[in-house]
Amino acid sequence: QVPLKPGRSLMDWIRLTKSGKDLTGLKGRLIEVTEDELAKHNKKEDCWICIRGFVYNVTPYMEYHPGGEDELMKAAGTDGTDLFDQVHRWVNYESMLKECLVGRMAVKPIAAPKGSCIYSVFLQQIPEVETILCMKTFRRNVLLHFFFLYVFSLLYFLFYSYDWFQTDSLITIVIYTKQKDMNAELVIVDCQDKRLRGEIIVDDRSYLVEVDLDHAVEEDLAVNIAEKVGKVEIILKKKDNIHWKMLGQPLESHNTFIKRTDRGVFYRKCKLISKTEVTHDTKLFCLMLPKSTHLHVPTGQHVYLKQIIAGTEVVKPYTPVLPFLPLDFKEPSCNAGAHIYLMIKIYSCGLFTQALDHLQIGDYISVSNPEGNFKKSQVQTLEDLFLLAAGTGFTPMVKLLNFALTEVSHLRTVKLIFFNKTEDDILWRNQLEQLALKDERFEVQFVLSQPTKDWMGKQGKISSSLLSEFVKRSRKESKVLICICGPTPFTEQGVQYLQDLGYSQEEIHAFTA
Repeated sequence: QVPLKPGRSLMDWIRLTKSGKDLTGLKGRLIEVTEDELAKHNKKEDCWICIRGFVYNVTPYMEYHPGGEDELMKAAGTDGTDLFDQVHRWVNYESMLKECLVGRMAVKPIAAPKGSCIYSVFLQQIPEVETILCMKTFRRNVLLHFFFLYVFSLLYFLFYSYDWFQTDSLITIVIYTKQKDMNAELVIVDCQDKRLRGEIIVDDRSYLVEVDLDHAVEEDLAVNIAEKVGKVEIILKKKDNIHWKMLGQPLESHNTFIKRTDRGVFYRKCKLISKTEVTHDTKLFCLMLPKSTHLHVPTGQHVYLKQIIAGTEVVKPYTPVLPFLPLDFKEPSCNAGAHIYLMIKIYSCGLFTQALDHLQIGDYISVSNPEGNFKKSQVQTLEDLFLLAAGTGFTPMVKLLNFALTEVSHLRTVKLIFFNKTEDDILWRNQLEQLALKDERFEVQFVLSQPTKDWMGKQGKISSSLLSEFVKRSRKESKVLICICGPTPFTEQGVQYLQDLGYSQEEIHAFTA
C-alpha cells in the first residue's frame, strides 16, 4: 500500500461514486470497445482497463487506489484480468468500479471462407509448395491437441468422481480422489439453503461437487476422511424421513476440476462470538462457523472478510491465528475446529476496521474460503526457521510457530524478529517471552522504531546490518527458511536485504494477500 492524499480514503471514493458525477466521460452511455480503442487510453490522465471482458475508466480512481497509481498503470490500455487475479482477485471490482463502467470488449469474429475446413484458413497464407507438408504437420498437431485433452479428461474422471446413497435418515455423498495424503484442510464443505458445495483442494486446482439438494436437510453435517485411500464422505441428516429419487439438480460448476483462481471467491456467514483486547489498538475476534460448514484454514493461509459499507461491498484479507500461543497452558475458550480467530488492528480512520469494531456479539460477517501459496512442506525438513514480522504481520507467524515447534522433528532453532513502533504495540509479548523460556529452540527479539528512554532492547528499522546480526544458520549447510510479513515497503526491503546477504529465492517466503 502507498500513503493516500487527504480526502482520498475508501469512504471518500464511495461518496464520489454516489455523487452522480459522470466518472466515465460518456454521459451514462455504454459502448462496445475494440482492442485498438482500449489501447489508446493508456495514460494516467486517460486510463481504461479491461477486467473479464468489461472495460472501466479508472482515471478518477487513480488517487484513491491503495496500491498506488503505478500499479494501475501496469494494466493501462490492456486486458488486466491476469494481473488483477495475481494481486487481488478477492476485490469486488464490479461494486467498487460500477460507476466507471465504459462497456464490453468487442469480440472479433473469425470469418472462414465457405467450404473451408478447420485448417484450410491457416493454409491460405502458405506458399503452395509447402502446403502439403504443412497440412500434414498442422493436422498432426490438431490431433495431438485433442488426444491430450481426451487423456487429461480421462485421467480426471479416473481420479475424481462421486457417488451417493441413502438410509431412512441419512444422505451420504462419497467423493473418490485417490489422493493418499488427503486431510481435513483439503476438504471444504458448505450446505446453505439446500445448496450443497463440496470442494477438494489439489495444489492449485480443485474438484467441486455442487448441487441444489432434492429435499431439505438438517443444519449440522459430518465429514469423514479416509486419508490412506483419499475417500471423502459428506453425511447429511434428512429433515423428513422420505426416499430421495435423486441427490438434486447439478449447478453450473458441478463435477468440475479446474484452477482455483477460476472459481471465484466463495463466502459463508460467520457469527461473532467474542472480541478481546490484545493491545491498545488491536483486538482478537472469534468467529463461529455455521454448523453446516466444514473448514480448516491451513497454516500460512488467509481468508477474506466481506462487509457492505454505505451500499458498497468492501473486502479485506486477514490471516487466522490461534486463540493463544503453543505451550501456554490455558484452555481455549472456543473449539478451534469450529471457530476462526482473527487478530485485527483497528485504525482510527480505517473504514473497514471501524465497521468491524462496531460489530456486536452475535452479529454476522461473511468469511471466504482460505487462500495462499504457503505449504507446510516448506517447513517439514527445516533445521532453522526465521520469522520477520512487523506489527500485525505477526499473524501468519502464530500458526507457523505452533506447527514448527510441535511437528518439525529436525528443527534446531526458531527465531522471531518482531518489529514495532513502541512497547505498547507488541502483540502477545508476555506469551512470546514465556514460550522462549519454555522451549530452548525458540528465541524472540523485539525491535522498536520509537522506543522510550527506558527501552533496553534493539531499536531501529529493518536493515541489512540488523538482519546479518540475527539471521544466521545454526551450521554452515543447515536447511533454512525465512518468512517475512508486514507493510509492503517492509516486506520488499526485507526480501532485498536477505537476497543481498546471499539467501536464495527458495529460502525466503513473503506473505502477501
